[in-house]
Amino acid sequence: MGCAWSDPDKNQQDTSKAIEKQIRQDAEKAMKEVKLLLLGAGECGKSTVLKQMKIIHGQGYQEEERKEYVCIIFANIVQSMIKILKAMESLEIVPDSFDPAVELKNLNGFLASVEEGKFPDDLANTIRTLWNSDSVQRCFARAKEYQLNDSASYYMTNLDRISAPGYTPTEQDVLRSRVKTTGIVETNFRFKDLDFKVFDVG
Repeated sequence: MGCAWSDPDKNQQDTSKAIEKQIRQDAEKAMKEVKLLLLGAGECGKSTVLKQMKIIHGQGYQEEERKEYVCIIFANIVQSMIKILKAMESLEIVPDSFDPAVELKNLNGFLASVEEGKFPDDLANTIRTLWNSDSVQRCFARAKEYQLNDSASYYMTNLDRISAPGYTPTEQDVLRSRVKTTGIVETNFRFKDLDFKVFDVG
């Protein structure tokens, strides 16, 4: 029958070396990790900067990720037109051959559909007709006098493509989308041997 004996001092030395090695590795990793916190007032473009970093320095938006923005983009389009129609009254812009109150009621009725990822032909035709009217264009030209998403013109111009069946957003569509940030959004990417962690706090 054998008897094993271990040197307690050697065990402590081995443990100490392992801890020191782990500390060095953690320190080296920390030196290569950059944490950024985006600060700024609401609607100042923090989320857009985060999206740009993901597109330029990260892996971009894969198809499945882009599809998640369909409802947001549809809602952005409808909400933009609603804001324009509401602004017409305060800016005292006389509508062409439509009643803004009727069109507002009509558009509000479509909100449930777009939030489910549907963009009916009737909705596309209504928005297209309104957007091409002189009075809506006059109101849009004064967008600085009321709060309108800066993506409104882009989406309206691309309405035929966006409202087509089977629509999948492009990275540009995603970049221009607007949704209120709630909670903390983290984006990670690698640039020049540094690991960046960027946080957008809603």
